[in-house]
Amino acid sequence: MAVSRTPFIAGNWKMNLDHLQAIAFVQKLAWSLADAKHDFADAEVAVFPPFTDIRSVQTLVSADDLPIAYGGQDLSQHDSGAYTGEVSGAFLAKLDCRYVIIGHSERRTLHGESDADVNAKVKAAHRHGLIPVLCVGETADDLEQHGASAVPVAQLRAALDGVDAGKGLVVAYEPVWAIGSGKAATPEQAQQVAAALRAVLGEIAGDEVAASTRILYGGSVKAANIASFLREPDVDGALVGGASLDLDEFSSIVRFKKHVGA
Repeated sequence: MAVSRTPFIAGNWKMNLDHLQAIAFVQKLAWSLADAKHDFADAEVAVFPPFTDIRSVQTLVSADDLPIAYGGQDLSQHDSGAYTGEVSGAFLAKLDCRYVIIGHSERRTLHGESDADVNAKVKAAHRHGLIPVLCVGETADDLEQHGASAVPVAQLRAALDGVDAGKGLVVAYEPVWAIGSGKAATPEQAQQVAAALRAVLGEIAGDEVAASTRILYGGSVKAANIASFLREPDVDGALVGGASLDLDEFSSIVRFKKHVGA
């Protein structure tokens, strides 16, 4: 039985925009999508601001009843304690975050996060009712050595060890060699990896969870290429980096259905 998955367009702002800029951006994004009569049944929209912006985004979204979701860019594997600089999933939940990004390639490379760390963070997200946006992906060297899906599949298996994926999960395939390079994977490459990830989800969590879990592509996503990725049967949206900071570009990515006749 076919399962309908609402496309998900997520903007990862990384370390950009202060809380005042965040308020202005989210307001303008909401206005832009309303003016364009965007149907959120066509694509769910979420933004991932820096931690210092989240309270401001929460206040705006709540006060104006905006149909835009938001989340944290990371969380601690610990719930509380002497962990200077860490942010607990409990804090994100109190700010009404729905999602949290876990295992982004920048966290893995710049902060040395291991597969075990990512697994612990996925479990922490679920403890606090947050939906992990779990990032997996390979470097150019990985691609040459192991092929396109081997490393992402291994990362997914490790991240979900002992995890009930039925509690909520989004998987984001981000080829490290494509992030910020301006050179995206081809839609066919993204589909090949997404299909392999979905097959692993089926093995780990069962066919129903695999069929309902959204798998995103991330890596130099633009308005000009988003529709081609979303035509692929196992690609259900995008985790957008640099382009998510450009209001017109991000709004156009969200409205990907307008770029094609069907």
